[in-house]
Amino acid sequence: MQRVFISGIGVVSCLGNDRRTFWKNINSAKCGIDTLKVHDITDMEVTIGGEIVELDLANVNLNDRVSARKMDRASQFAVHAAKEALVDAGLPLEDIGENAAVILGAGLSGLETYETQHEKLLTRGPSRVSPFTIPMLMPNAPPGNVSLAFGVQGTAYTTSSACSSSGHAMIDAFEYLRRGDADFVITGGTEASLTRLGLSSFVNMRAMNKSMNDRPQESMRPFDADRGGFIMSEGASMLIFETEEHLRKRGGRAWAEVLSGRSTSDSFHLTQPDPDGKKAIRAIQLALDKAGLDPQKIASETYVSAHGTSTQYNDAMETVALRSVFGSDADQLHISSIKSMLGHMIGAACAIEMSACALALTSGTLPPTINYTTPDPGCDLNYIPNAAIQRECRYAINNSFGFGGHNVSLVIGRVDEQELQRTDV
Repeated sequence: MQRVFISGIGVVSCLGNDRRTFWKNINSAKCGIDTLKVHDITDMEVTIGGEIVELDLANVNLNDRVSARKMDRASQFAVHAAKEALVDAGLPLEDIGENAAVILGAGLSGLETYETQHEKLLTRGPSRVSPFTIPMLMPNAPPGNVSLAFGVQGTAYTTSSACSSSGHAMIDAFEYLRRGDADFVITGGTEASLTRLGLSSFVNMRAMNKSMNDRPQESMRPFDADRGGFIMSEGASMLIFETEEHLRKRGGRAWAEVLSGRSTSDSFHLTQPDPDGKKAIRAIQLALDKAGLDPQKIASETYVSAHGTSTQYNDAMETVALRSVFGSDADQLHISSIKSMLGHMIGAACAIEMSACALALTSGTLPPTINYTTPDPGCDLNYIPNAAIQRECRYAINNSFGFGGHNVSLVIGRVDEQELQRTDV
């Protein structure tokens, strides 16, 4: 089986549309959540989110096969971030060919297009619906556009499992490479569901924080006793997963090694996690077992990127799960939820959190959980409160739990081989 490394990272987020800006802002404990500008929010109960306001479309309009005007925002974000990831890895930007693939996650890809065109259908009639509607809103549009943009001719598809979407995509990419089916995969996730329909639905199911429209940067409060629900955001993160053989052959460098990824399903409730976290526990345990790691032996040198959604149900369940897997050693873990600064990127969340994990292992800087002011007795672990810390970790666990009862846990490791190490964080 091939070893697999992360050799490139690309980011489109409310904290920066490139890796360096994103990482600087995350570790400065900045929050990108603000009053929404792109859509009309005058009658909305939640008027804040992590929005992409300015995107350089020159990084989207890359050849005559792709066009930003024929893409939903989810595809625009994906192409933009994929270009950065390929450049970051030192890989070609055109005619990549058959020995590469695109496997992306998206929870609700194309929602903005659906809303816009449905309104045209109802108010202006069927003749005014754009002929590009289906190619723009179909869930496979982001990987399709990435394939067209860079000439990737291996497999290209989307995984969709709500907030776990990009986690499942990265597991697929990892296994695809381990089998030897490609030299590298463009993987990760994208989401552009910060729309009137998306907001209204989450608000009405009482999942979102409605009380902090006047204090957007304090609105996401993972693990805090006063947490009141999540705030949605949009964006993308693309990662290059690459085989060791191909990486060494071309003289490339890596941010981290992908060690394992496993998933389970709760079969408990469509939108609420099992409070006992039984299958979340199993996903984490299976991922560690597959990586050949004993939780009791690695706790002190492990960073956990928590799903940490700032909801009452999730944060308590995730704490229970980590305590169950690590036992008394759970107190040695360093845990944070970068959603406190980014908001919840839904299908892209696990991808941008994987990027943060890889950068944390390389840099020795662990990002914080901001807005942590009032400890919750039910959330009693070390959540790296309010400020980044310097701490060399050997491993990172990236957890993601999605509507539908989906649980994903991925494990990555620090790169030990000096000739493969990235140092240019």
